[in-house]
Amino acid sequence: MAVKFEDYYQVLGVARDASADEIKRAYRKLAQKLHPDRNDAPDAAEKFSKVSEAYEVLKDPEKRKRYDQFGANYKAGQDFRPPPGFEGFGGDSRGFHFEGQDFSDFFRQMFGGQGGAQGNPFGGDPFGGAAQAPREQEAEITVPLYEAYHGGTRQLTLSGGAMGAGKKVDVKIPPRLKPGSKIRLRGENLILKVNVALDPRFGVDGVNLTADLKISPALAALGGKADVETLDGTVSMTIPPGITSGSKLRVRGKGLGPEAKRGDLLVRVLVNVPKELTDEQRKLYEQLRDLELDGP
Repeated sequence: MAVKFEDYYQVLGVARDASADEIKRAYRKLAQKLHPDRNDAPDAAEKFSKVSEAYEVLKDPEKRKRYDQFGANYKAGQDFRPPPGFEGFGGDSRGFHFEGQDFSDFFRQMFGGQGGAQGNPFGGDPFGGAAQAPREQEAEITVPLYEAYHGGTRQLTLSGGAMGAGKKVDVKIPPRLKPGSKIRLRGENLILKVNVALDPRFGVDGVNLTADLKISPALAALGGKADVETLDGTVSMTIPPGITSGSKLRVRGKGLGPEAKRGDLLVRVLVNVPKELTDEQRKLYEQLRDLELDGP
């Protein structure tokens, strides 16, 4: 069966005549960059697996020699067709297999994918664990807006055999966390997607929070100060004279997101026309109406 040829030299970014030290340095650099515990990119685990596979072959002089012998005339992505009688090198007692590691069909075709050399290329990956890309699972949690804003800690009970059914873990919620953010639980092979619950006082628009502020017609016309509720407490906001209903004012830095990209609180001003008037208010509104009618 034809499989796609894997150019291990290309994967590590080294020349075909690279020394063992050059190959080792290239692997270490890529492993540190792509390790799933440090890289949140969706394809990081897949790339890490490819890099580990390439190093598994090229670090061993005998395996590298055999790989070079059969791969000299192939390029990455080409169909690799083993010669007649080819059965791979799986019988070698030093075969390549990582517990839980999903190597390519090409690797299994050429090297059998079995053997006793379990572990990692250095007897420990660059971070002290097994040199394998964890098979992570995803789950969702919903937190109140106040907790997403201020941060906190909550205890979760894991379910499912792969995660350890019934195991309780403490999850730290970073402050100013926007909806859809992901938290990686180190050591649990689990990524949590954070949803933010609806709040009766505030809306969420990306990293910005939104709120409504009702003001009187007099304040809308004359301008002045109004108290605005934020998740940090009440602040005083300046209302410019002549503001119209539906206008938006901004309270900077009172939204979500990291400090460098922090959102704001967007306040929609609603001019609240009273439905009931006292006798004095009615008299004043009538005077105002008469002035407007007598105006230019």
